[in-house]
Amino acid sequence: MKMPTAREILSGDARAAARLMRDLDDGLPSAMRTLKSLYRHTGRAHIVGITGAPGVGKSTIAGRLVAVLRGREKTVGVVAVDPTSPVTGGALLGDRVRMQEHANDPEVFIRSLATRGRLGGLSRSTLGIVHVMDAMGKDVILVETVGAGQDAVEIARVAHTNIVVVAPGLGDDVQAMKAGILEIADIFAVNKSDRDGADRVRREIEAMIAMGGHAEGSWIPPVVSTVASEGTGISLLWEEAERHRAHLCGDGDPVGLRRERVREELVELLKCRLAEKAMEELERRGMLEPLLAAMAGGKTDPYSAAGKIAGELIGARRKGSGARKARSRGEGRR
Repeated sequence: MKMPTAREILSGDARAAARLMRDLDDGLPSAMRTLKSLYRHTGRAHIVGITGAPGVGKSTIAGRLVAVLRGREKTVGVVAVDPTSPVTGGALLGDRVRMQEHANDPEVFIRSLATRGRLGGLSRSTLGIVHVMDAMGKDVILVETVGAGQDAVEIARVAHTNIVVVAPGLGDDVQAMKAGILEIADIFAVNKSDRDGADRVRREIEAMIAMGGHAEGSWIPPVVSTVASEGTGISLLWEEAERHRAHLCGDGDPVGLRRERVREELVELLKCRLAEKAMEELERRGMLEPLLAAMAGGKTDPYSAAGKIAGELIGARRKGSGARKARSRGEGRR
């Protein structure tokens, strides 16, 4: 099958984009090469994260936001991270089912991803797929997390604006008070606000925000009441998202806006690459199996093993670098 090209993606070719996203999710090197060439064309989209515990209505809010955005003539990408199927290893695709009303709109691109066991509420390939949608020219990209509750904070590294959704009667009012979720929220959406207890949830969140000690001029997360099933409050929710974007761009410096995001992206990629290189080196030296056996037998612990591995690999690299410099000096004298 023909490999998708950067030119096809930049022209907005949905079929080529879908193939590239599939290949990125499968970790194909050819897909990574295409993504590298696309990167300089990214940075224009407003990336909005939608997170919260299961059952709060994240998918319904995402679908309603798509409708609001299309009404304002915005092109939209949706990355919906679903739980991994225990049978196929793929996504359960619940979000695609719930967004069928937008499936035939050529200006809306929906992609479901499986977590594949990854914690933090996102998939390994989420950021790459966001970049593809950005390069396609999507104005807004909605990223809906799997709904891992307090641990679903990885979205903060991907999105410009993070919407944390809570709902009464599901225990989410308690969940929202926990620091992991509270600290990443740029906007709170109290969904299903027509239910009993919604006003109490809203008051508790507002009280926590008031105790947050926000510095003068800093962003104070608004709390928006919504009934997503009826579309109530969704337009106001988007207006707050736009207001947050304007706050971030207050100095008119788009490079400054991206700086912290690209730093987080670099750190995350380095973690993955260095871990892969370390495992390859351990296997090459025949060290991996003895280490695993020692850990399983209680003769060592993973913390000591990791320290030893890091020390040996860094030491070997330094020795190699020193030897190359010495050879270079010797050749220079000759």
